Amino acid sequence: MTTRAQQLQAFDRLLTIMDELREQCPWDKKQTMESLRHLTIEETYELGDAILDNDLQEIKKELGDVLLHIVFYAKIGSETNDFDIADVCHSICDKLVERHPHIYGDVKVENEEDVKRNWENLKLKEGNKSVLQGVPNSLPALVKASRIQDKVAGVGFDWEEPHQVWEKVEEELQELKEEVDAGHQEKIESEFGDVLFSLVNYARFLKVNPENALERTNKKFKKRFEYLEAKAASKNLALKDMTLAEMDVFWEEAKKL
Repeated sequence: MTTRAQQLQAFDRLLTIMDELREQCPWDKKQTMESLRHLTIEETYELGDAILDNDLQEIKKELGDVLLHIVFYAKIGSETNDFDIADVCHSICDKLVERHPHIYGDVKVENEEDVKRNWENLKLKEGNKSVLQGVPNSLPALVKASRIQDKVAGVGFDWEEPHQVWEKVEEELQELKEEVDAGHQEKIESEFGDVLFSLVNYARFLKVNPENALERTNKKFKKRFEYLEAKAASKNLALKDMTLAEMDVFWEEAKKL
């Protein structure tokens, strides 16, 4: 592994290259925070994919892309004298020190849950009007549900036992079934949302990240379906002309693989 001095040297090299690109490259000179925004989101999702695939070399590459964006935003901020990369670093360092009084102060904690409760309480003392204030509106719904539940649990608004949460899931499933049987479309959507929300809550008690779990299932389904397509093509068969039973033969093969 590299030394701290080598790490600082590498970061300084990145800052220097960013300065040069901003001064000399037509594309880099043109960029604004707003123009970079969608690219940053894309890079973050690519990093997330690499993490789920446990591809360490790809993670390294994607971390570099995300780091470049952070440096890019800081460079733009420095041009208007609003902030620079040092301000960004000091800002997060100050926050970490303030939010970890059990490390940098005299607060005692017993476990991870104590740390999370302290974190949320400190944010309220800092001026946040709600524990949910820090949940971005633009988060995907599944991630947002998880963050909402995690944050309210941090201040004690939570179930006590996993079986209570599962009973809530069953209750919501029954309510959904009743609306489906009655054919009330608007109420079906509402109850379906309640089912998903309660399942996300149950996932938290199972120590499962629902976003990761669903994305792994997406990847698994995609891989199996692509196998089905490839096997059908190898036999000159079109999926639209195959019966479900015929497709299921290839699907079961994919599952075994």
